[in-house]
Amino acid sequence: MQIRISWPAGNTTATLDADTPTAQALAKALPLTSSAHTWGEEVYFGTGISVSRETDARQVVEPGTVAFWTDGDALALPYGPTPISRGEECRLASPCNVLGSMDGDAAILATVRDGDPIRVELIDE
Repeated sequence: MQIRISWPAGNTTATLDADTPTAQALAKALPLTSSAHTWGEEVYFGTGISVSRETDARQVVEPGTVAFWTDGDALALPYGPTPISRGEECRLASPCNVLGSMDGDAAILATVRDGDPIRVELIDE
């Protein structure tokens, strides 16, 4: 399953594992618009959906991971260290459900500004 994430300065695509309960819930909610927040080198935004933390949820992930932060009902897109990272790792605020990964260089997320409108849509296959 592929999604497109767009904001005023750019856009990117991501490939998600369609078999996870969180990805299925997200797909049903698309398209969605939200307001971006930044936290160190992470962009996150509310989705309006609420899901349970999955058994394989992780707090430390690779740059470009598409994660769902169950504590905030938000998508979390880390591209570098956050304020609680140790070294260069991407450490999320708490364990998150991992949905997939961004296609291409996640550093494009550095162009997202706090408060930017964000749109997420399903890419028709």
